[in-house]
Amino acid sequence: MVIVMDPYIAGISGDMVLCALVDLGADKNRILESVKKCEKFLPESEIKKIEFIKIQKHGIQSTSLNLEIKENTHERNGMDIKQAIKNSLNEINLSENAKNFAEACVDTLISAESNVHGIPKESVHFHEASSIDTLIDIVGTAIAADDLNLFEEEILSMPVCVGNGTVTFSHGTMTNPASAILEIFKNSSLVIHGKNTESELTTPTGASILVNLAKSSVDYYPSMKIESIGYGAGKNDFERFSNVLKIVRGKKKNDFDSDSVIILETNVDDVPGEIMGNLIEKIMDNGAKDAFISHGITKKGRPTNLVKIICDNENYDVISNILIDETGTLGIRISTSDRLILPRSIHNIKLTFEGKEFDIKYKVSIFQGRSNFKIEFDDLKRISDFLKKSIRETESLIRNEILKKAVTND
Repeated sequence: MVIVMDPYIAGISGDMVLCALVDLGADKNRILESVKKCEKFLPESEIKKIEFIKIQKHGIQSTSLNLEIKENTHERNGMDIKQAIKNSLNEINLSENAKNFAEACVDTLISAESNVHGIPKESVHFHEASSIDTLIDIVGTAIAADDLNLFEEEILSMPVCVGNGTVTFSHGTMTNPASAILEIFKNSSLVIHGKNTESELTTPTGASILVNLAKSSVDYYPSMKIESIGYGAGKNDFERFSNVLKIVRGKKKNDFDSDSVIILETNVDDVPGEIMGNLIEKIMDNGAKDAFISHGITKKGRPTNLVKIICDNENYDVISNILIDETGTLGIRISTSDRLILPRSIHNIKLTFEGKEFDIKYKVSIFQGRSNFKIEFDDLKRISDFLKKSIRETESLIRNEILKKAVTND
């Protein structure tokens, strides 16, 4: 199964996620009953009314959270919110994955504020996120995702719309997205974009929930057979679009995972082979997924080398700088490519040869129910040198040992 979270048009907030999951089929009565039990952990807050209702958002029927609360404080220490969430999680019956997710969400909020203001995490105070609705959004989402078994699924996110213009809050007015939003997305694999709407479309709580649910970003939906769709309504209304978060659940049409990569290309015709070889090593050491050089003929019969590098969005700046520094190229072509990837996992095994124990990594891939594995070449070479055997002999030896252990474990 695959889950696609779609904040591309309307962004994301904590209550939009929670409502979309309820609309997707999560048990709303369980959520409401559990959340009401948690009210006591924030004694200066009172839930006067809470219910999920169906509404129309610019022609889209969606689920909305109707919440009335009374707050006797306008700010709280971030650690107090975290402790209230931890106490809430202990009060209700949730899986470890759900508990870890909820704690990670509030940790993300605290870390973002700590980094923005340059203060220790223990000194962080929430203003906008100090209300009990932050607890409701995070704990409620943990309950809903647990109820739908989402923590066992592959969760992807479309690029996140953050809005445009300026935003005014407790620290004054600044351009949108605010610093806390940027901090939350900074170390994630998710992609953001702006929109010509003078409003905040993504909130810190919504962003924190998203980065801890979705592990990768996609530019478009994967090939999938749709089974269910959830629409979670935001509080504001906009003239040109529905303020609704979509969450789509379905089955993939094939056995492949997918992601997007950056491809860097440049032609060089005046660089010695030794430098080119060193370039490949240096680029791979800095996080490239792959790199290769092919030879060709360009204008006026001039020989050239085409350098092609595959890397992530997160490290292409560093790799581009290395490419320019090492080759002196005057330009780099940059393109984005989508990949189909066989599901794979990394395994470790300890094997002993001639009285010496070795730690060995190998990668297992699965296609159409069949599995195959490949031994990490550096480990293969290290053992080959020790045994004074060829790579082929050593690979056969290790492969047989791994297969024996697999049979024993079965």
